[in-house]
Amino acid sequence: MAVIYYFGFDFAIKKFNLLTPGREPIEADDAPVEEVSTSKTDDKYMVMAKKVYAGIGGHDNISVIDNCTTRLRLQLKDTGKINKSQIMSAGVAGVNVLDKTNIHIVVGTEVQFVADALKQLYANNATVTTTNEANDKPVEKAEPVSDVKSGETDVFYSVADGHLEDIEQVSDPTFAQKMLGDGYAVVPTDGKITAPVDGTIATIFPTKHAMGIKTTNGLEVLVHMGIDTVQLKGEPFDLKVKEGQVVKHGDQLAQVDLDKIKQAGKKTDMMVIVTNMPSVSYMKYNVLDKDVKLNTEVVKVTTK
Repeated sequence: MAVIYYFGFDFAIKKFNLLTPGREPIEADDAPVEEVSTSKTDDKYMVMAKKVYAGIGGHDNISVIDNCTTRLRLQLKDTGKINKSQIMSAGVAGVNVLDKTNIHIVVGTEVQFVADALKQLYANNATVTTTNEANDKPVEKAEPVSDVKSGETDVFYSVADGHLEDIEQVSDPTFAQKMLGDGYAVVPTDGKITAPVDGTIATIFPTKHAMGIKTTNGLEVLVHMGIDTVQLKGEPFDLKVKEGQVVKHGDQLAQVDLDKIKQAGKKTDMMVIVTNMPSVSYMKYNVLDKDVKLNTEVVKVTTK
């Protein structure tokens, strides 16, 4: 049986080119990462923008610069000309090449500042130079000061009446692949969206489709209402909170016109993402993939 098993599978693997572990197609490596020349007046967002600008081929390869809550949404002349490793050296969370002209670069909730810097480089037709010389030292970034309280637990609840789903099941790859962090989503049955956790409204995005909440224990939470709803320019969202406001779980964040989102061809998944996952030691979920109410407990998140 062992002989039949070995030679039978050996024949089938070679005959039909089955991609068993170790036989996957090897992708070509990107060009080497080079250090981007920066100025002493550049802040961290301009430094990031310059690295992205160099990685996507500079002014001549750019058609449109746009962004949503967490991503640079770029149209290029040819995405085949990018250097993915060069882009990743900017400290971004991920790069999604959609087709020959469209690319998404996952930056995080500070994306607007990077987008503004990138637009400035493009408007000035800037030439970003790179070098491999050892005496050109890379710009050192200051370590962020953490105000996360160690060993504390925050309890998260549903943001809407509806169906609770694993974040990996949503149709947006940036969220599904957890590039921004871990969390969950709710497909709502009505438009009342509430705070999933106690905290303070830290940011509200101009297009009203997303907001950040910071808990007293220091967790940074993104509430993202719908998929690709940034394109709706705030129309379906009637916000009930403002920046700096303290909220308890269950307090209404927004009244959302779900029909307007669906009519625009968008999905209504309401996503809750913990974006500072390096500060998280443990996430304990209740059962996912079930119908939930606003007061349904979803997950307990404990800090390191």
